[in-house]
Amino acid sequence: MIPAQPTSISGPPTNISQLIDRWQSIGAFAADVGCGYEAARQMRRRGRIAPHHWPHVMAASRRRGIAGVSYEWLAGHGASLGEAA
Repeated sequence: MIPAQPTSISGPPTNISQLIDRWQSIGAFAADVGCGYEAARQMRRRGRIAPHHWPHVMAASRRRGIAGVSYEWLAGHGASLGEAA
């Protein structure tokens, strides 16, 4: 059976947008992380995830078999924009 999610992509994502794209839709990411659709859409658009979502994003990434998503990875990608998360 072919999995519904593209979890077979090798290597860690290189940015927030690529991370969210590992789910079949923004809605699926939002449901898995436990946030609203609009919040997830803004995360993808802005290229950053607010720190209060990080534990949920890391847990959802682990469940999906997405390697490399850690506090350090999330902090590094949020900080690259020079904005408060």
